[in-house]
Amino acid sequence: MSNKKNFFIEFLKLSRLFWHSGRKKRIRNTTYLFALLTVMQMVVAVLMTQWSAGLYNALERHSMKGFLIQVALLSLLFIADMTLMGSHLEVKRNLQILWRTWLTDHVISRWMEKGRHHLVSNLEGEHDNPDGRIAEDCRVATESAVLLGHTLFYSILLLLSFTKVLWDKSGVIHLDYGGYHIPIYGHLILVAVVYTCIASWIGWWVGKPLTDATNVRQSAEAKFRAGLLEAKENSQAIALIHAEQSERHRFRKLFCQIRKVWNTQTRAWRNIVMFGNGYATLSMVFPTLVVAPRYILGMITLGDLMQSVQAFQHMSGALSWPVNSLGAIAEWRASVERVLSLLDSLDKIDEELRENQWIQLKNSEEPVLAFRDLSLAEHDGTVLAEGISMEVNEGDHVILSGNSAVGAKLFRAIAGVSPWGAGEIDLPAKGRLFFMPPRPHLPTGPLREAICYPNMRRSFPRDKIEEGLRLVDLEHLIDQLDCENNWVQTLTRGEQQRLGIVRLLINYPSWIFIQEALDSLEIQEEERMVRLIGEQLPHAAILIISNMPNGADFFSRRLSL
Repeated sequence: MSNKKNFFIEFLKLSRLFWHSGRKKRIRNTTYLFALLTVMQMVVAVLMTQWSAGLYNALERHSMKGFLIQVALLSLLFIADMTLMGSHLEVKRNLQILWRTWLTDHVISRWMEKGRHHLVSNLEGEHDNPDGRIAEDCRVATESAVLLGHTLFYSILLLLSFTKVLWDKSGVIHLDYGGYHIPIYGHLILVAVVYTCIASWIGWWVGKPLTDATNVRQSAEAKFRAGLLEAKENSQAIALIHAEQSERHRFRKLFCQIRKVWNTQTRAWRNIVMFGNGYATLSMVFPTLVVAPRYILGMITLGDLMQSVQAFQHMSGALSWPVNSLGAIAEWRASVERVLSLLDSLDKIDEELRENQWIQLKNSEEPVLAFRDLSLAEHDGTVLAEGISMEVNEGDHVILSGNSAVGAKLFRAIAGVSPWGAGEIDLPAKGRLFFMPPRPHLPTGPLREAICYPNMRRSFPRDKIEEGLRLVDLEHLIDQLDCENNWVQTLTRGEQQRLGIVRLLINYPSWIFIQEALDSLEIQEEERMVRLIGEQLPHAAILIISNMPNGADFFSRRLSL
């Protein structure tokens, strides 16, 4: 994404998807209205310079009537400008939220699809902290794009409009050189262009380091937030082993990176602010110094002087758009690059899945789960296990022994979120597959919704959920089914794992994969819960990663990894 040409091409491709999305009619109408209001703002700016000329001409003539007319015109322009500003702001924010809504949904849909959020963590590249890229960078990328697009369009309109004004007010000046009279037309335009080009080049040179500094800072900020979030999610474990000092040290180390980048960015900003402040100060007086000689010589009126000065300032401001927008452009580009890099990593995953012959998932015509000469590997090609062949029928109870990490890799391969390896997995023709990880994901909110996740709460009757809670000895949670809480922080790991069993029972699957999902329970309780699952779901096949010593009579088969 560092290549400038490629960056803009990729951004335009992404933007094109937005303009042709399902809400394209509303998007385009909002954009057209936004552009129309911008044109009307420019018209008001031109009228204001004409009003200024009329006012100063009236003052120069000592005309009270002319002065009162200009006061009346100012009232109309004032009302029009306020109305336009309010309408323009509302339409601009509507366009910004439309774009952000689409981009956020687009990135989330790509990221949270078929395990891509898990697979992307195995790839090298700049795709860390996807939460920050989705929440913050999508916001900056869209809001700043609309703002920068508006200011650029407005600057172009000003440039087109006030070039004509400056041309008319420049008149013709003659240079005498060796007896020759050389007429120069539109000299104010030439001065404005040269003045602004020199300032723009200096401003670009001064502000060049800011883009890289902004990008690095955003990455450092995202890593710091991720570290805080990780500590929050594991607060119980940190408290039990009294690891607060270690966490404080880790936080300080992460924040130290922010301070280093902050200092780099501060120096870049300092240079831009110093230049920008000096440029702004000079721009207030420079046009007057350029135009004043013609007024002193009596070639133009005071009104023409003020109109020329304002036109010069508007034109210079329009030409200075790149300089004035350096900071915003740097922040916008850094955010866009972070979003594009995440999408690029997701594209690479799709490309790898299409081009490589890894583990093949096939739908069997029989109610059988089969592993055919299966080998499991890491993303880098390191083989973990090979030669796995087995058929699992309905009602079979299979315990996986040996390396639990390899067993977890097998479960992920069955789920289609770890395709690295070779061989074939035949998925059963009927029946739902249900995976139980070591700790169930319990979203913050009402307990009933957390149990029913990922289905809606209305998918399961309340009495069925209450029955499941009684079966796993969680009757005390029945009264809290409608209470909202952060259940990961509130419940013990054992209670969370028992809720995972409740979720399993209400879903009534035919194929169950238990990945050390009961390891926090006592051995006797773990065995009782496994037998409970077998009793409640007698026709379901159960594959479990566990070290239960007394389950020989329950498990009909064993797969050693």
